[in-house]
Amino acid sequence: KDHALGYGNDKWTEDAIAQIKEMFGSGCEPFFVFNGTGSNVMALQLITRPYHFVICTETAHIYVDECGSPTKNTGCQMRPIATKDGKLTPELILPYLHGFADQHHSQPGAVYLSQCTELGTIYTPDEIRAIADLAHRYNMRVHMDGARIPNACAALNLSLRELTADCGVDILSFGGTKNGLMMGECVIIFDPALKTEAYFIRKQTTQLASKMRYISCQFTAYLTDDLWLKNARHANEMASKL
Repeated sequence: KDHALGYGNDKWTEDAIAQIKEMFGSGCEPFFVFNGTGSNVMALQLITRPYHFVICTETAHIYVDECGSPTKNTGCQMRPIATKDGKLTPELILPYLHGFADQHHSQPGAVYLSQCTELGTIYTPDEIRAIADLAHRYNMRVHMDGARIPNACAALNLSLRELTADCGVDILSFGGTKNGLMMGECVIIFDPALKTEAYFIRKQTTQLASKMRYISCQFTAYLTDDLWLKNARHANEMASKL
């Protein structure tokens, strides 16, 4: 319909960004991308440097199911931690926080959380906040893989903001494909200091869509009349019957 500019300079992307800001907070910055692995790679590359390592669980998607893409593209080691339920805790993370300023050691750079986890468990706001507080105390950032965060919101009866920005999450991979979208995810930045570099990282990680409106228009529909939440509730109900 009519002429539309490329690379996100269109009214559909503008509308989708406005909706995301309304749901997550006016201070957030959304960046639409093609897929989940791409969103994780972009987010992690944005908050780390190649001499860092990323703390995650041994079941984490970035460690098990992304063919080494996060390691290859960020240069960071992944430090997987064994857990009983797929969830990290401050107590599990703390033993890995050492060797600071020692040039012979990779430095702790980020904590990766899956919400929901790969085992179907869910982090509560208090659990997320405790991890974020610990990470920030050691100058680390928290990346949440929210491929299935709508399911967590539905299960806990909480808003998207209450499980992310309000808990101290620095950057989110907001899922769409696993909750009804044909394609597309969104990297949402809560730390404004990361915004400028994010444009370059998205391009460098091959996640900048020329016809971005075909991704962003899906999010407009997705976030209208709580469709995202209705889909997640239905999925949770169906899963409970299995």
